Amino acid sequence: MNYEQTLTWLFCQLTSFQREGQSAYKDNLDNITEISSRLGNPHKKIKCIHIAGTNGKGSVSHLLASVLQEEGFKVGLYTSPHLKDFRERIKINGTEISEDNVVEFVRNHKDDFMDIGLSFFEMTTALAFSFFSQNKVDIAIIETGLGGRLDATNIILPELSVITNVSLDHQSILGNDVKKIAEEKAGIIKQGIPTVIGKTSSGVQSVIQAQAEKMHSKFSKSTSLHNFSCSLEGNYQKENVDTTCQSIEEMRLLGWKISTQSLQTGLINVLINTGLRGRWEQLSSFPSVICDTGHNLHAFHSILNQLKSIPHKNLWMILGFVKDKDINNLFAILPKDAQYIFCQANVPRSMEVNVIENLAAQHSIYGTSLKDPTDALIQAKAIANSEDLIFVGGSTFVVAEVL
Repeated sequence: MNYEQTLTWLFCQLTSFQREGQSAYKDNLDNITEISSRLGNPHKKIKCIHIAGTNGKGSVSHLLASVLQEEGFKVGLYTSPHLKDFRERIKINGTEISEDNVVEFVRNHKDDFMDIGLSFFEMTTALAFSFFSQNKVDIAIIETGLGGRLDATNIILPELSVITNVSLDHQSILGNDVKKIAEEKAGIIKQGIPTVIGKTSSGVQSVIQAQAEKMHSKFSKSTSLHNFSCSLEGNYQKENVDTTCQSIEEMRLLGWKISTQSLQTGLINVLINTGLRGRWEQLSSFPSVICDTGHNLHAFHSILNQLKSIPHKNLWMILGFVKDKDINNLFAILPKDAQYIFCQANVPRSMEVNVIENLAAQHSIYGTSLKDPTDALIQAKAIANSEDLIFVGGSTFVVAEVL
């Protein structure tokens, strides 16, 4: 198989949460444990930082990787989902895993994948651990895919556990109780391993802190006691910078030499060092077009506040969602006077545009529909005047397609 054939097999041969949703979610770690054993347990041969959270875990993962790269470490970075190419998920010092590495790994272990019945994410996680081990990274930043306790990444024993924040998301799998979701995220906390949490509610903090105490894990909360700047534009990134700084401080206490200069430079150079995209990214001007992967109520509160702060004549919202999202609360906070175009990314999980239109109408929000997100953006730019502001989001898959 060539690279494209390999990707087709990865995405279609076995279920993938990214494509299918809840049906691909596993309720145990048996599969990843088994494939790791057959691979020689590569995850036990690398040092790592484990990151979970509802919002911000991707940004914090990239920020930490950038800082550690600036210090001179060889840094693995495993994140999800990808925006344009599968290889974005697995990087070393900002360089994506090669097509040949992906093809070879799948070819060599395809029979094991089939025998065990691995999910897409389990296969990808196994690939990342193996790739980082073979390339002898100094440290790997490992982002959970979903939840924490039952996430395929949760077989690692990290240097540090980081939980960015906890709010409602993936309720069909994780539940509607934010404290229950916090318990799932807190499942990454390991015996005696320090834990850092980002800005969150007192109720969530108490859940995570209780688990940390149970696991004899040193617990610390991020603060704003610094003056570091960052190249990521979203206002919400301030919280992610705080979490990153606290995490670096904990790594220093563990004996990792990380200078203040590397911290500042890493925050500034995160886009250059890691290739992070889709976080408050401006795609064009006159009219201004901004996309962001934030896709739940907590994220949209921040997005809408920042949109209000940008001078503009008319606001356009190009939005698409996935089926497992409860978007009623989101529509309740969206501006009634914006111009809306609803769209549907080309993945099975996408919510149909007519369903989105009906839900929006229940909140007195009306717009037009164009199934293809790129066509929706083209139409908005054609109609909008140069002083307008166009926002594209609602789903990571929508952002991926316009990029």
